Amino acid sequence: MSEKWRNLWLLAIAELLAMGLWFSASAVTPQLTTAWNLTSGQQSWLTMSVQIGFVVGALLSTLLTLADRVPAQWLFAGSALLGALFNAAIALWVTTPQAALALRFLTGMTLAGVYPPGMKLMATWTKEDRGLGIGLLVGALTVGSAMPHLLNAIPLFGGTAGIPPWRPVLLAASALALAAAAMAAFFVRPGPLLTQSAPFNWRYAGQALTDRPVRLANFGYLGHMWELYAMWAWVPLFLLAAYRAAGWSDVNARLAGFAVVAIGGVGSVIAGKLADRLGRTAIAGVSLAVSGSCALVAGFFFDSPGILTVLALVWGFAVVADSAQFSTAVSELSDPRYVGTALTMQTSLGFLLTLFTIRMVPPMAARFGWEWAFAALAIGPVFGLWSMMRLRALPEAVRMASGKR
Repeated sequence: MSEKWRNLWLLAIAELLAMGLWFSASAVTPQLTTAWNLTSGQQSWLTMSVQIGFVVGALLSTLLTLADRVPAQWLFAGSALLGALFNAAIALWVTTPQAALALRFLTGMTLAGVYPPGMKLMATWTKEDRGLGIGLLVGALTVGSAMPHLLNAIPLFGGTAGIPPWRPVLLAASALALAAAAMAAFFVRPGPLLTQSAPFNWRYAGQALTDRPVRLANFGYLGHMWELYAMWAWVPLFLLAAYRAAGWSDVNARLAGFAVVAIGGVGSVIAGKLADRLGRTAIAGVSLAVSGSCALVAGFFFDSPGILTVLALVWGFAVVADSAQFSTAVSELSDPRYVGTALTMQTSLGFLLTLFTIRMVPPMAARFGWEWAFAALAIGPVFGLWSMMRLRALPEAVRMASGKR
């Protein structure tokens, strides 16, 4: 195996292992609801606190241009280590939702030092195949995000009759993140396309949004993020409710929840390879159209869990397939010296938007039903598709995918 692909695979595995921290508490929401009498708002905050932490961490990193001044592998390793410790503290010592939410916020801050630096490292090894490379990374992130649902379903961590234990799920996610930190520190290295450390320039955080092509790529990303994390947060619980209503197994529901999120890893890799050959905007547009269509109809199949599972798998495949292409586009359209900062700014804006949609779904479901709660998520793909078509028409779009737009 070449040095390039050895580093790419090691980075992808490290990303997969670290990102289990993201949904470690969200996956055990039913158990925590019983243990701590959580309200629907507190259930939402189990995920939203991580999102807020990520946004705060990403904005701080952007203003200080940390992703372009600190060696990315060390930023990745240190952040994964801290995230593992904060997450494990919930399982070891926390007995109230308030303390758990504070630690989830801190965990989210550390993840801002994992995901964007990981994308920058991937970009240092790829050029013509950058869509595939970042697609591989986002695919690893996706499978890693789904991992707690799998841990929550297997007998060792849960999945038995009654209420499965939740603390082992969090401890297992932390152990995986510790392994990720070790891999990043000792084995992952930047590639030959690494630029020299950039000088401190806090103004570049704003400059990354004033350039029209970069702005449209970010608009596409925002449309994508409007849908993505609300889907990831609530569809596994929606499946659990549908399976229970039909008298189907909770274990199978949790496995289905894992599969629906994890299948996006396959979508990310396939879309990345196709985008390098056919163009970023074309593949992103198709993904947005498919995922938006699924959002419109998924909520109407609550009474048919078999059909719902198939539809949710299609949705899970498409909903994240375009993610890497927005990030890749920003890396191709931005000043090479500040790619890390541009990617961090992009992700901070996207995750800030997810706070609204994650919180929006439960009250909409309570008031109008799941049918319309999920249908509202289709607004994002429509806006993202419009943005991609506008970007495709710009002359600067030839800088993407070796001229394939």
